[in-house]
Amino acid sequence: MPVHEHLPDDVIARHKLTTEEYAEIVRRLNRPPNLVELGVFSVMWSEHCAYKSSRAHFHLFPTDGPTVIQGPGENAGIVDIGKDAEGNTWGAAFKMESHNHPSFIEPFQGAATGVGGILRDVFTMGARTIACMDALRFGEASHPKTKTLVSGVVHGIGGYGNCMGVPTIGGNCGFDACYNGNILVNAFALGVVRKDRIFLGYASGVGNPVLYIGSATGRDGIHGATMASASFDETSAEKRPTVQVGDPFTEKLLLECCMEIFQHDWLVGIQDMGAAGLTSSSFEMASRAGAGMEMNLDAVPQRAANLTPYEMMLSESQERMLLVAKKGHELDVLLVCKKWGLEAAVVGTVTDSGRMVATFKGEVALDLPIAAVVDDCPRYDRPRREPADLAERRLIPYFDDAPTTQDWLALMAHPEIASKRWIWQQYDHSVRTNTAVLPGQADAAVLRVKENNALLAMSADCTERYGYADPYACGAYAVAESVRNLACVGAAPLGLTDCLNMGNPEIPEVMWAIREAMRGVGEAAKALDCPVVSGNVSLYNSTNDESILPTPMIAAVGRLPDGVQPVMLGFNEAGAAVLLLGKFDPSLGASRFTHTRLGKHAGAPSPVDLHAERAVGALVRGLVAEGAILSAHDLSDGGLAVALAECALPNLIGADCVLPAVPGKRLDELLFGESGASILVSVRPDRVTEIQAKARALQVPCMTLGTTGGQEVALAGLAVPVQQLNDAWQHGFERAVLGQQH
Repeated sequence: MPVHEHLPDDVIARHKLTTEEYAEIVRRLNRPPNLVELGVFSVMWSEHCAYKSSRAHFHLFPTDGPTVIQGPGENAGIVDIGKDAEGNTWGAAFKMESHNHPSFIEPFQGAATGVGGILRDVFTMGARTIACMDALRFGEASHPKTKTLVSGVVHGIGGYGNCMGVPTIGGNCGFDACYNGNILVNAFALGVVRKDRIFLGYASGVGNPVLYIGSATGRDGIHGATMASASFDETSAEKRPTVQVGDPFTEKLLLECCMEIFQHDWLVGIQDMGAAGLTSSSFEMASRAGAGMEMNLDAVPQRAANLTPYEMMLSESQERMLLVAKKGHELDVLLVCKKWGLEAAVVGTVTDSGRMVATFKGEVALDLPIAAVVDDCPRYDRPRREPADLAERRLIPYFDDAPTTQDWLALMAHPEIASKRWIWQQYDHSVRTNTAVLPGQADAAVLRVKENNALLAMSADCTERYGYADPYACGAYAVAESVRNLACVGAAPLGLTDCLNMGNPEIPEVMWAIREAMRGVGEAAKALDCPVVSGNVSLYNSTNDESILPTPMIAAVGRLPDGVQPVMLGFNEAGAAVLLLGKFDPSLGASRFTHTRLGKHAGAPSPVDLHAERAVGALVRGLVAEGAILSAHDLSDGGLAVALAECALPNLIGADCVLPAVPGKRLDELLFGESGASILVSVRPDRVTEIQAKARALQVPCMTLGTTGGQEVALAGLAVPVQQLNDAWQHGFERAVLGQQH
């Protein structure tokens, strides 16, 4: 064991530990840590691994419910999706993770390894991964880095997912100046698993062998978790060595190898080597079981010469797993790994010491109490303060000029609203033949689970503009819109995963926004029966003390009733009645229209009404189940005018509509104001009376707006040819972001 002398202050600072945290480490160990041990504490006490600034607020989230099989705390959450013909219960395992900082530094590899990591989180639960989604945020379309970042990230996601044979079936993409120095790459994956074949990340059973399988360890990705827990500055590009290098073909072999191993009763537990690599997987597995572990680092497969214990413990090389096998079955596991051409070795043993002891070349490289590293990591309830200009931020601007068709077309062409066809066409969205709804056809992605014939729907959403003046509403609306999107295809929510992308928590105004956004997520999740079963927190998304807007990304998963087919968003026949269901309370505050007009954020969004959200969702789900509606699309970015145009575009069927009568609302608010709890549907005329009665029974407003048909979309005296709207929408993204002319 190296001599325990105090390490230099600059070494401690480079490990992103405060003076107080280092003193606490010395107190817990009753000695100074050596360099390897300091590295372990650095990554395990980072924001990325320890959630030390957000954990105090996790109690705001509902995590239990009748659908929950596995809640937060494992590699992925699992919800019940019903039984198969033999009576076996199946679960959907899913999670969303961020890979923000690595993707800004090295967009292709950062995004690719983000996909690889989230796929491992899911299949380490024993689940076969069958779907991915991505939620992306970039800087302004005109920013000089945006085109390169978009191209690199999209190719990284597509390259990894396509090679793995997992379809990317949905997602979203947005642009804002707050992301100029901190893009967001949130990756979601979902898999299916039989309830009696779920595997957890436990290292239990004294004497059981610990096995390393997958790619050999290199020097890539060292201190990736620490880097992901720090703000950026002018030297950010120098952090490229902390970004992992992915190999999807190896991960495909790893997945299939694990699936074969899972068919046998050989394992006690399994965990992927994600953030913090061998350190996090070993410490967390032992912590969950209240056990200890001894590791022989000489046995770790290595692809670089002369790796040190520090490098082996902290490398975030991709495509690796740590397994605890039942004693006597290690050879069985090794033989399956050999069959799939993977590196594999017994690297340790489970003990009852409560300590992690790692040796290298016959000497002790680290000896640490596991609880001190994992369970008792620092937890901060950081100071919070409302922004001094909050009242000013919430003032809703008013425009003197009347809205025009050019305003409408400008919104349709905005890169945040325009078609993202350029992105999703680069993803294989049909591989495995489970995809029931293609990207862009409906408000939520839908796939069929062959194992029990269930139809699952999923949607990822967040309107970060709302977080400028009302982070609570931002969090609540993110949940509400995701659940509303599920309702539009006919699915009831089963659970959600969150990816809380936030700025520097050490700034009281930012920490206030973080807490408010989390409160909004929690209250909406509870009100809409959509428990939080997994998630991720990504803090320090800031550059030179400028933080991003609160971006609590939510991915909700639901199930359609047996025998019910999903409803698409597009008008599909002429002569249908157009109805607006729900509470229509449009506001230009924080709207896309206001931001487009002013070039900045201004105003608070319409107040959240979770009772109205719940009611309209229940109504629309019931109508879909009864086959009463032809199409459904919720109102979101751009308000009613944009939603109506989006319904017209899939089949190029126009509509002639009037505006709802809402006292006190101006024309621009009614056209382009944004409102929650509102869903636009088309129905056959002979069902209007029936639907109105059902709406009254649930106390849901139901307004008849007009009729589908024709070559124009007409609303309140504004009329635009469908083809003109289509041109703006189809090519707006490529023109604004990629500079392509059509």
